[in-house]
Amino acid sequence: MTSARQDRGRQAVTGRFAGRRVVVTGGSRGLGEHVVRLLLSEGARVATCARKTEPLEALRSSLGSPDALFTQSLDVSAPELLERFVEEAASALDGLDGVVACAGGARGRGITEATAQDWSATWEMNVGHVARLIARSAPYLRAAGGGPIVVVASVSGWKPGPQAQYGAAKAAQIHMVSSLARELAMDGIRVNAVSPGSMLIPGKRWDRMRQEDPPAFDRFRAEFPGRELVQPEEVADVIAFLLSDQSRGVTGVNLPVDKGQNAPTPEGY
Repeated sequence: MTSARQDRGRQAVTGRFAGRRVVVTGGSRGLGEHVVRLLLSEGARVATCARKTEPLEALRSSLGSPDALFTQSLDVSAPELLERFVEEAASALDGLDGVVACAGGARGRGITEATAQDWSATWEMNVGHVARLIARSAPYLRAAGGGPIVVVASVSGWKPGPQAQYGAAKAAQIHMVSSLARELAMDGIRVNAVSPGSMLIPGKRWDRMRQEDPPAFDRFRAEFPGRELVQPEEVADVIAFLLSDQSRGVTGVNLPVDKGQNAPTPEGY
């Protein structure tokens, strides 16, 4: 049974995700921002979070229909904050129909330099965040009759390169997806992973290398058969596919979006 507010939302918009309610963590910049904008453009109502308030406010102010977006600033590795965000997002959107775990990151350097805190923080940003997000979102998806969950992992989860704490956390995400896909299947919940290759995002690592050290960037491009890095829009399109009804027969997969990338870093394997 839908509420009058939901019915009004569905009547007012059109598109592949018309009226659907989706949570996206880490949606203020980079890949997450592309996912949020794509979902909104196709009729979804979206709740997203990020560490800093300013990028969220900039995202909202850039939208033609900001009422379709619920935002909150928080650290996803803080359990009580993440779980409260999911609850408040579900309240603001009148429920949930889909989830994208896009927030992540890493701390620390190589194995002889990384501290126990670096390993713990990297684990919580990736594995802990995803586990808690899914655990808190699953009852809302179940109440909606099921829905898709997409976890943004990485090629670093199975193509080894430094730093080990990041690769280990991403490998754990991929395994978690295959396990939870089976656990949640009877509730109509599909769980899949997308593993982006090295993305060319303005202002980020590879874009800075391209501008500051063109020879090094050209050497890194050799890791890609087509000599082109992945664009965030290309990954966002695949995430949208896994959220859509077109992928209703797909669950428990890890889908690389890496343009055939070899090593995940310039350091090689």
